[in-house]
Amino acid sequence: MNQAQETPTTAAGTVVSIWRYPVKSMLGEELNSSYVTERGLVGDRAYALIDQKTGKVASAKNPRKWGKLFDFRSSFIEDTPPQVAKNILPPVRVTFPDGTQIFSSDQEDINHTLSSVLGREVRLMRANLEKPSYEEYWPDIEGLAQREKVTDEAMPPQTFFDIAVIHIFTTSTINRLRELYPEGRFEVRRFRPNIVVESTSEEKKKDFIENLWVGKKLMIGEDIVLSVTGPCTRCVMITLPQGDLPKDLGILRTVAQYNRVTAGVYATVHKGGTIRRGDLVRLEG
Repeated sequence: MNQAQETPTTAAGTVVSIWRYPVKSMLGEELNSSYVTERGLVGDRAYALIDQKTGKVASAKNPRKWGKLFDFRSSFIEDTPPQVAKNILPPVRVTFPDGTQIFSSDQEDINHTLSSVLGREVRLMRANLEKPSYEEYWPDIEGLAQREKVTDEAMPPQTFFDIAVIHIFTTSTINRLRELYPEGRFEVRRFRPNIVVESTSEEKKKDFIENLWVGKKLMIGEDIVLSVTGPCTRCVMITLPQGDLPKDLGILRTVAQYNRVTAGVYATVHKGGTIRRGDLVRLEG
């Protein structure tokens, strides 16, 4: 009997979408399934662009410098089955803003081409820096820790994650935000989660249900156990234009006003395995 069966659980919902972002701050790919290890979904944030002038990770959290990153899309050229989890990944495909230029991470001229389009010297690299960091711009919105300021932010060693390896978001939260600010276009892609959960009918009645998950464990499917570590504090990225989504500071202003600048939760991996669209999600206790 596995741990999920031994511990009393309640139904929290169903996995309705799974997202992976092979290159940090570029658009990612939606998956039907993925293998999950202690580093999250295999291949998630496996790469990033490094600013050759500063040595910092390029992040759309500083849109004045890196806002164009949302015009790029990244995906793996091949599937990433469990056997590649041991730090062996297929090349990444990077689709440029015009949609016609497609480069692979193993092409020699990719850094030159990326630098030309971005207007800054960059290098695409794997997550192996001992002290990675990025710059974050804080807009002038009440409730934010800083306002009209750019700060340096540290990242966990040898990763390109901001804080944690898994980000979970529920459909009930995004629907609640739509009710609070109907003029805004609240869509999952603005929030860049890994796992989107369709809440049960009972859970939908609760405001920002993920807040109640902090400190608890989530069981997903037959194998996966996640430890929910804290709320996900939102930033300027959720306001940026992305495809047909317009720039809208009201998105972040709404999250700040009604839920202390947080939406969704972070989690660590207590037990890995395969996650699939349609998996049941259960909450411990």
